[in-house]
Amino acid sequence: MTQVRPDTATALLSEIAVAQSEWKLPSVNAGVVRDGSLVWTGSRGRFATAAGAAPGPDVQYRIGSITKTLTAVLVLQCRDDGLLALNDAVGKHLPGIAFGDRTVRHLLAHSGGMNAEPEGPWWERNPGVSFDELTAAMDESQAVGPADRRHHYSNLGYALLGEIVARLRGESWLELVQKRILDPLEMRRTTYFPTGAAAQGFSVHPFSGQLVEEPAYDSGAMAPAGQMWSTIEDLARYAAFWIDPVYEVLSRDTVEEMAAPVATDPREGLTASYGLGLRLIAADPHLLIGHTGSMPGFLAGLFVDRVRRIGAVTLGNATYGRVASLPPDLIATVTAFEPSLPPEWLPEPALSQGEELLGHWYWGNTPVEMSVSAGILQLSGGLTTRFSPLGPDLYLGRDGYLAGEKLHVLRDGDTITHLNVATFVLTRTPYGA
Repeated sequence: MTQVRPDTATALLSEIAVAQSEWKLPSVNAGVVRDGSLVWTGSRGRFATAAGAAPGPDVQYRIGSITKTLTAVLVLQCRDDGLLALNDAVGKHLPGIAFGDRTVRHLLAHSGGMNAEPEGPWWERNPGVSFDELTAAMDESQAVGPADRRHHYSNLGYALLGEIVARLRGESWLELVQKRILDPLEMRRTTYFPTGAAAQGFSVHPFSGQLVEEPAYDSGAMAPAGQMWSTIEDLARYAAFWIDPVYEVLSRDTVEEMAAPVATDPREGLTASYGLGLRLIAADPHLLIGHTGSMPGFLAGLFVDRVRRIGAVTLGNATYGRVASLPPDLIATVTAFEPSLPPEWLPEPALSQGEELLGHWYWGNTPVEMSVSAGILQLSGGLTTRFSPLGPDLYLGRDGYLAGEKLHVLRDGDTITHLNVATFVLTRTPYGA
C-alpha cells in the first residue's frame, strides 16, 4: 500500500500516534490520497471494538457530518438537472414548513439563521423520528438570527434538504445516495448501518480511563445530517472525487461552485468559511475543502487540496479528540517531506483566436500585457484576468477582477484601435504618446 517514502510514512504514523496517545483515542485510522490513489494508510490503537479488535482501512466507522456532503451533492444534482434553484425558498418544496422563507442556498451554507438542533431529546443519542414528527416541533421562534448575517451550523437544515431531494426525485434519500453517489464512485463499504467489520463507538471516562460504549441509533429524519458509516478506503475514493470530479456525479464547474466561500463565522476570521456543503480552510497560500464529522463515539475528517491534488482522511472511535482536525496536518506533512512538483513547462499551442492581441497595452499610462498561459489569453498587470473567446472580436473574463466581463476589440478597418473591457480602454501606446 505505501507509495510514499519511508521517512514520509514514519512522519505520518507519528502524527496519528501522537494524537492517539495524547487524546486517549481507542483507535484511529488515516489515509493519504495523491493523484487519485490511496498512497498511505496507518492505524494506531487496539480497541476498534470492546474485544480489542485492531483497526484497519476496511473497518467501518461512523462518519457523522461528512454525510452532509452527500446530501449537498444530491441537492446540486437536482439544481443541475433543473429540478430546483439554489435561491428557491424552502417552502416552495416543503409547503407550510417553518423557516419556509429560507432558501436552499441558506441551508447548504448554514447561513439561514436556523437553530442548530431540532427540538426534543438530543437527536444524536436517541432513536430518530419521522419527518412529520421532526417538522411538527419546528418553530421560527427558535431562530438564532436573521438570514445572511453569519454562518451558524444547522443540522436541522440538512434534514430539510434530504427531504427536498427525496420529494423531487420520488425516491428515498438513502436510495438516491446509493444510486447517484456511492455506486458511481464504487464506495461499496459506505452504508446506512454498519456491515461486516465495524468499530464500536466509545467515550473515555475522565477519571478511570475506562472505555464507555456509546449508542448508535437510526437517525430517522435527521439521517441526511449524520447517519452514514464508511471506511478509510471508501473515503479515499470520495476524496479523489473532490480532486477529480466524476461527471456522472457532478461536473467540475459545480464542484468549484460548491468550493467557493458563501458564509463565515466572524470568530474564525478569514481562515475558515463554508461553501455549499463543504468546509473551507485557508492554509496560505492553499485552500483545503472537505468536512469534519462526529457522532457519539465517532470522529471523522476529510480534506483535499485540489490544486496540489492531495488529500487525507481520518476515522476514530472516540467522542472527543484530535481526529477530525488531523487531515490538514497529514497533508502538510506529506507536502513537507515530498513537495509537489510544478507542471513541466511546454511550448504554448497556437491560439485559435486572439494572436493579434498579444503584447503590450496601456490602461491610460499604466502598462499591462497580454500573453498566453496554458493555451489561454492572460492579461497581466493592474487588470489581471484570463479571457476566452466568445465570438469574433469578443472575449469573456474567466477570473480576477474582470471575471464575467466582456472584452471588445474595436477596429478602424482591419486595424485594432483599442480594447474595451467593462469601460476600461486599453491602447497600444500610453496617453499623450
